[in-house]
Amino acid sequence: MPRYVAFLRAINVGKRQVKMDRLRALFEELGFSNVTTFINSGNVIFDSSSKAVSTLEKKIEVHLNTGLGYEVPSFVRAPEELLAITEYKPFSEEDLNAAGNTLYVGFLTSRPAQAAEVKLLSLATEVNDFHISEREVYWLCRAATFTDAAFSGALLEKAIGMQTTLRNVNTIKRIGSKL
Repeated sequence: MPRYVAFLRAINVGKRQVKMDRLRALFEELGFSNVTTFINSGNVIFDSSSKAVSTLEKKIEVHLNTGLGYEVPSFVRAPEELLAITEYKPFSEEDLNAAGNTLYVGFLTSRPAQAAEVKLLSLATEVNDFHISEREVYWLCRAATFTDAAFSGALLEKAIGMQTTLRNVNTIKRIGSKL
């Protein structure tokens, strides 16, 4: 049976607190098996007989909205997609390995329109750099802390005109190792 990871937006942010056993139960209610969560930020690993990622995303979103009472955008990836994401080098090795630099990956349901890509890339600075490949936005943050970046997920969404959820590439690698 195919294995997947759902990256959920708006889980355990602000007043939207969800215990991981509740989140696992919601996924099991959908008929998914071998459901596990990884850290408390909305990363769910599961097995499903479905092979249509977009169908899984919609099914999860509808069920979580019903079960939690609010919208939870969901971005599903297969193990081979996660491997490709972690191996992808959107920036130079020097930039990726420089002390203080952090690579974030923004998950999308589809590739942004060309105009949105141009808009996002125009926002690049010495601190923040961006790259888009397939259904992911790569954000290289050259700041000591996330708050020093003067950029956010909300600004990213506004620039590309679509919802996303961000994860540190190290988190993605750790999830990938569990698959």
